[in-house]
Amino acid sequence: MRPHQPMPHVRLGAHNHMAGSRRQILSASLRRARPRLSWSSYAIAVSSLISLNFFLPRLMPGDPLTLLTAQGSPVYVTPETKASLRHYYGLDLPMVEQFTRYLTDLVHGDLGMSVIYNKSVTVVIAERLPWTLLLVGTALVVATAVGWLAGIASAWRRGALSDRGLLVAFLTLSNLPAFFIAPLVLLLFVVKLRWFPLAGATTPFATFGLGRHIVDIGYHLVLPATVLAVLSSASSYLVMRASMVAQIGADYMQLGYAKGLPERRLKYRYAARNALLPATTATGLQLGQMVTGAVFIESVFAYPGMGRLMFDSIAARDYPALQGCFLVLTVAVLTFNALADAVYSRLDPTTSA
Repeated sequence: MRPHQPMPHVRLGAHNHMAGSRRQILSASLRRARPRLSWSSYAIAVSSLISLNFFLPRLMPGDPLTLLTAQGSPVYVTPETKASLRHYYGLDLPMVEQFTRYLTDLVHGDLGMSVIYNKSVTVVIAERLPWTLLLVGTALVVATAVGWLAGIASAWRRGALSDRGLLVAFLTLSNLPAFFIAPLVLLLFVVKLRWFPLAGATTPFATFGLGRHIVDIGYHLVLPATVLAVLSSASSYLVMRASMVAQIGADYMQLGYAKGLPERRLKYRYAARNALLPATTATGLQLGQMVTGAVFIESVFAYPGMGRLMFDSIAARDYPALQGCFLVLTVAVLTFNALADAVYSRLDPTTSA
């Protein structure tokens, strides 16, 4: 009987080792290429949005001067003056030449002149953007904190009465449209109870000190930020709850139970920390929804932000102001999504280079 030959097993082991090494090298290469691919994708998205930013407003019927001098308008201009205004704003040029001029001005940081405000779009946006950042930032922090904490508590007591109650409440909120909640809140807390101001971001003509001025801004911010946070917290809750449920059944959690680790440590340091990975990505996607919701909420509460500016610009067909609003908001959303990807890579070492 021939002795056992170990050579085939050695070759097989070497082959497996080489295959494993190739897979590791390929995986490492893909992880190193991931950031480059991600940033190149954002660059392509910004380039596409710049083109859409120019053409979409011009697909609407009418133009700024047509609406400004329409029948019934208090502004009357002669045909010669109207032609001069069309030439001044470049509306008499062919579309290709208008687009070329738009790109050239954009490269030099010039967003054009607003038709309805008669001043630089950059100046108009600089006046409105801080209010939108304050509104969306406050609502995002509140919605994320409430959604994550509620999702952690709900998943930890899955199947209990508190879990079912939270699930029903947040599912109901996720299906309520902004055009229903915002006027209802305005009617209840402003018209009926008179707890909050009707409109604006500050009290007109008020002469406050710095402390009173900050309190006044927060007082006007409560209702619009609360409505926006309530409408956005449902997605944070649902994602965190689903992620927590998946983590609770993992092997490392069972090992932690077997070791007798404290419940609070298992809940927050282990399960919740690992559940943050998909929740962080969902927060980045949630920002785009909040910016969209801010357009309507700022209009309802007459809040002087980018959403209100965009609403007024659409009504007046103010092409330069619309282009500036779309550009700033889309770049802000894409930048925030890129930062969310970077945070995700920090939280999950397997996605980093």
